Parts: sequence; structure tokens; C-alpha cells
Amino acid sequence: MGRLSFRLGATMAVLALAILLGVGLVTTVTLRSLHQSATEANLVLLSRSLLTQAKTDAMQGNLRAAIRDLDAVLSDQGVTPYLLLADGRLHGIDGGAGIAAPVDLDLTGARGAGDSGTSVFPDGKRYAWASTSLRPAGALTGPRAIVFTAADDSGALALQDVLRGLPLVAVLTLVVGGALGYWIHRSVTGPLGRLAHATERVAVDGSGGVLPLEGPTEVRELTGRFNAMTGELAAARDRETALLANLRHDLRTPLTVISGFAAALLDGTAEGAERERAARAIEEEAGRLGALVDQLHDVERLRTGSGLRPESIDVIGLLEETAARFAARSSAVDASIEVLPGEPGATPVLTADRTAVERMLANLVENALAALRPGGHIWLSWAVDGPGASASTVTLSVTDDGRGFPAGSTERVFERFVRGDPSRHGPGSGLGLAIVRELARGHGGDAIAENVAPQGARVSVWLPLLATAG
Repeated sequence: MGRLSFRLGATMAVLALAILLGVGLVTTVTLRSLHQSATEANLVLLSRSLLTQAKTDAMQGNLRAAIRDLDAVLSDQGVTPYLLLADGRLHGIDGGAGIAAPVDLDLTGARGAGDSGTSVFPDGKRYAWASTSLRPAGALTGPRAIVFTAADDSGALALQDVLRGLPLVAVLTLVVGGALGYWIHRSVTGPLGRLAHATERVAVDGSGGVLPLEGPTEVRELTGRFNAMTGELAAARDRETALLANLRHDLRTPLTVISGFAAALLDGTAEGAERERAARAIEEEAGRLGALVDQLHDVERLRTGSGLRPESIDVIGLLEETAARFAARSSAVDASIEVLPGEPGATPVLTADRTAVERMLANLVENALAALRPGGHIWLSWAVDGPGASASTVTLSVTDDGRGFPAGSTERVFERFVRGDPSRHGPGSGLGLAIVRELARGHGGDAIAENVAPQGARVSVWLPLLATAG
């Protein structure tokens, strides 16, 4: 955080310096132009008033005295008068020093006309000047105009003005920039500091907590994503705890059975028929453990749909095969299973992995059998244009009249090892519905669970229907 604070401070300092330089440069250029215009205007006024006075004195016969008075007034104000000759040279009035090299002044040429401007003279310096024409342009002899010149010190004057006002601008910049920098520091580094501290807590014990959404939009978005991440992490830790608890539960019974019967075989307690029963029990429990391991592997492998082999499947035929496969098991628990008729005359055809679809239906039927009471019923059904997709889909549903799902658990039942109601899972691993959803999503579909009235539950799988035969 210290580095960010330093960078913010350095950025504000550089920005303040750039503002000062920019303001100073623009102000200097502007003031220089104003000073040049003011000097030229003063020279014009001065030349007109002095020439008017000199003309009056000359008419009274005091020309020499008028020239001396003119020189005295002009020298006090830093102004030098010249006569502009026809060849462009400036000649001093009353014997004063002139400028031998020609000077290019932009004169209108009309007699009595006044002009002004700023030019670079042959000595390399800039001068402001104001002139009054004595002869029209093109005159070959005699002076063309009277020119009053003054050194152009507009740059120095502008710089002096800027330097006088720059400290005030600097103070204002520091005050405003400091307040702005402090506000940015608080709004950015404050939330980031809390975020860094919460991240450390997540690394230590996973308890990052929910941070307030403060600061700029980007910081709020980052904080929101952090809150979502810590929420998901907390949920994952809860699922991990539940997973370990369920694994202990699912492993304890078969391991206890295997250990007990293995001990009986070793110490000779199990003989004859008991020996055969012990071996069969060990085999069954070992198979159950193997099935649990396979299901754990399948959840990860099938989550991305890897290993799926699409083929055309007759949906009605598949449902009838599933009902026939579980007919004996349903009869054993005094339950019935049947396929409901769908749309008259329609035979939907899926393009999907047959093994995966058979497994989804088998898991749903086993889940329903675990929830049934004696005399219960299971219905297998299908429908075209199921929910959740803009494209045509087929929905495969397994409905029972058992206990139904506990309130608020219809979404959680698809999580791994979650048992919202143990009666709907029986002795299983708690992975059956999770595998159903993963397989459905691997095909581009999904699975949903719901309770039905007056009692019972329905779990449906919708899949893209890529072909339909009438």
C-alpha cells in the first residue's frame, strides 16, 4: 500500500507541476502579447501628441527648441525618434545616432498615416515602433516618415507578472491538489487495504467476511468479486465438511461389515453356510465401495461431458426399457412403475449418449424408489419443447407419490453428497442426482427438481432435441 500511496503522491506532484508550467506558459504568451500591444499603443499616442506639439512650435519659429524638448521627453521614457529615409535606413533626429542598415517596416505609405508594430532591427533586438508618414511610398528622396521606437521588453514584463502571480497559483494548486490527493488516497487505498487484510484472513482461516462496497467503481467491482469469491469459498468449505461427513457415513457401514466377516473367517467362527454368507457379504460390500469410488470419478469426468458418444435414441422406447428394467425391484417394494403416453402420433428422437441417458433415468428411478411407501407409484413421462432453451428440447421426467423434497431443498439436492431428506437417497452415496445434472449439462441441457401436489416429487431432465420423427 505504501508504494501505491507514493505513486499517488508522485502523480499529484507531477500533475501540479505540469499545471503550473502550463498556466505559466500560456499566461506568459498572453501577457507578452498584451504588453506589446500596450507599448505600441503608448508609442502611437506619444508620437501623435509630440508631433502635434512640435508642429505648433515649428509654426511659431521654435523648431530647434521643439526638437530639444522632444528628445528630453522621449529619453525619459526610453523612446528614440528616427527619420525613416527612402532607402529604409533610420536617421537620428537633430544629429542623433541612426541605424545604417535598412529596416523593413510595414508602412501603409499614405501621407500623414500612422502605423505601428514590433520588428527585429539589424542589431538583432526586437523593438516596438510607431510611425507617421511624411511622404507617400515610392518617394526617392527625403525622409519618408518619423518613427518612434522603444525596446521590446514585453517578454520580461510578462515574466515578471507571471512570477508575481505564480506563488498564489502554486498555493492554490497545492491546497486543491492535496485535498484531491487525500480524497483519492482514502477512496482507493482504504478499500484496498481492507481487501488486503481480508485476503490475509482468507489465507489463514478462510473467514474473509463481507466487505463494504466503497471507493471508485473499479474498486467496488473488485470488492464485490472478492465478496462473491469468499462466499463461494465458504460454501465450498461447508460442502467439503458435508462431503467428509457423508463419506465417513457411507464408508463406515461396509467397512464394519467387511471387517466383522473377515475376522469371523480368520478365527474360524464362520463355518459351513455362515462361511459362504460371510464371503458373499464381503463381496457385496466391496462392490458397494467400488461403486462409490466409480461415482466419485464419474462426477469429475462427466462434468465436462467428456467421453460422450452421441447416437439417435427413441425416447419412448428408452422409457419403456427403463420401466421394464426396474419392474422387478418396484414389485419387491409393492410399488408400480409405468410410462405415461405423450403427444399422440409423435415419436421424439434424441441425438445423445445412450449410456448416459440410461444412467440418468436409472438414477432418477432409484431415487424415486427410495422415497416410496408400500403401494406407491412411479411415472415416466416425456414432453417436447421443455423449459430452459430457445431451441427445441425434450424433457424426460420421473414422478413419484412419495414424501417429496423438504421445503427449500429442490436446488441443493443436485449438490454432491447433499441429502436434503435421507429417505430420498436410501443407502446410496448421495451422488445420484449430482451425476444426473452433470450428465445433462454435458449434453447442453440441465436438470430440475420440484414437489408435486398433493404429495410426491418430480425430477426432470431437458436435453436438446436435434431430430424429430412423426
